[in-house]
Amino acid sequence: MATWFLVVIYLAFISLGLPDSLLGSAWPVMRLDLGARLDSAGILSMIVSGGTILSSLASGAVVRRLGTGRVTLISCILTAGALLGFSQSPSFVWLALLAIPLGLGAGAVDAGLNQYVAEHYKAHHMNWLHCFWGVGATMGPILMSASLTGPHSWRGGYATVSILQFALVFVLFVTLPLWNRVAASREGSGSTNESPGELIEPSGQVNGNILRLRGVKPSLAAFLLYCGAESTLGLWGASYLVGARQVAAETAAGWVSLYYGGITLGRFITGFLTFKIPNKSLIRYGQLVAIAGGILLLLPLPAAASLIGILLIGLGLAPIYPGLLHETPSRFGRANSAKLMGVQMAVAYVGSTFLPPLFGVLAARTSMTFFPYVVLAFLALMLLSAERVNRILVERIDHEKGRTRG
Repeated sequence: MATWFLVVIYLAFISLGLPDSLLGSAWPVMRLDLGARLDSAGILSMIVSGGTILSSLASGAVVRRLGTGRVTLISCILTAGALLGFSQSPSFVWLALLAIPLGLGAGAVDAGLNQYVAEHYKAHHMNWLHCFWGVGATMGPILMSASLTGPHSWRGGYATVSILQFALVFVLFVTLPLWNRVAASREGSGSTNESPGELIEPSGQVNGNILRLRGVKPSLAAFLLYCGAESTLGLWGASYLVGARQVAAETAAGWVSLYYGGITLGRFITGFLTFKIPNKSLIRYGQLVAIAGGILLLLPLPAAASLIGILLIGLGLAPIYPGLLHETPSRFGRANSAKLMGVQMAVAYVGSTFLPPLFGVLAARTSMTFFPYVVLAFLALMLLSAERVNRILVERIDHEKGRTRG
């Protein structure tokens, strides 16, 4: 039963990914229909991400009170209703108002499902969970691209995704009693998430101010920059291809779907690779592949090279976020992991909230041609931050071993 119940959880994460990629794909056409500025997409993205931050910070208390199943159901109702409203919005103001419930619903279901899987399923399921987010994020631009060529344009795309979300609401309502039953059966059978490997707790710093733990600040910077890079490319990638590379809007939307497809495929493969390759190595390899894609995007090559660059960035980003989440207990100690996990997700959402709109302001005042430079800068700084954490951890392990021998 627990294995089949994963299908419901994966469907919920597909629904979480569907809206994330719609706005960037549709915005080149939406802004013309609504008479909005180019950088107004950044305002919508900021509102959605702001609601996501608030609901994710409150999700712990809400889940304890209502349970993960009810929170997921309510969140999907919020997002489905907001997307339906998007499809009927007569002006940008209405989009801004509807972005509030869209963000609130997304944050609660994200944090709740991550917590549920972390507690009741083994570690490789975390990669596959985020893989199914990528399935939804990949489907979004495909559906929007098809709608842009039809009579209903971007409104039809939002309406289609809303219908899919309401279908999931029905599935969640029917399976609502299973959430607690599956959790109890997993606890009873001892099949919950395995504990991390051998840990070296940071001496004298357990249960203290987690921001004082060595390595936490560069780790948080890596989360900030990861989500900044991922969201900036997802939001502005199509606009860059249309405005700077003269690619048709429907083609650009399809190319962005391949970016999310790269993330999806990469996380599916990473779920198997975690059995053989350490997370630290997978994170490093992913960052190097993403930087290679950013360089290819930057070079003055034919437009087809941009497609390969975008796909490589997606493949490279795939193992980074779930890998960093999964490394938290082994890097900073079991006693600190619960508190730090919430802080990491909040900082990640801050990256999604502020970095893409900041680029939108830059592009509106200068040129969209700066897009690949900004993406590459985010990726390079993320690599430096992650490697700084690795160096600190090696120093800590050597220090602890020296204390033990002494």
